[in-house]
Amino acid sequence: MSRIGRLPIDVPSGVKVDIKTDRVEVKGPKGKLTAPIAHGIQVEMEGAQVVARRSNDSKQSRSLHGLTRSLIANAVEGVSTGFKKELDVVGIGYKAEVRGPFLNLALGFSHPIDFEPPKGISLSVDRRQRSISNYIGTITISGHDKALVGQVAADIRNLRSPDAYKGKGIRYAQEVVKLKVGKKGA
Repeated sequence: MSRIGRLPIDVPSGVKVDIKTDRVEVKGPKGKLTAPIAHGIQVEMEGAQVVARRSNDSKQSRSLHGLTRSLIANAVEGVSTGFKKELDVVGIGYKAEVRGPFLNLALGFSHPIDFEPPKGISLSVDRRQRSISNYIGTITISGHDKALVGQVAADIRNLRSPDAYKGKGIRYAQEVVKLKVGKKGA
């Protein structure tokens, strides 16, 4: 049996789980999410826990067992506590700030970039100076859908990926950027 799939999902108080034939609907204080149920997987409520079981030991059922359980667990965690990701903006002249619903970014291009987050995502910026000329800001992306939070973080990072020679750009908070040496002058 799948190690992940056999783990029960604890449902906290204030979260309502409604199991349909092909999906699980989860409602909580942060919002409402839907997780699909794969073919060959049965999902049941046992007390205050949700349990996923597979009907047979076919290769497809084994591979989808843990996935279905993880999607339901992420939905339960998302509507109860939510998810967040942090990005660091590093570079001289690079700036980030929230203006209304938009994230305004100055990333060394000839124009500023206004990034509009999708519905259900909130953005905040914490600014701090490392030195007089080098700006480091932290963009915090939070929401109740784990996949959407990760996709928005990846979209913002792709606006200016870290440079391989100086390390300037937008990176994940714990990301380590290995710098290349560059040219050696004579």
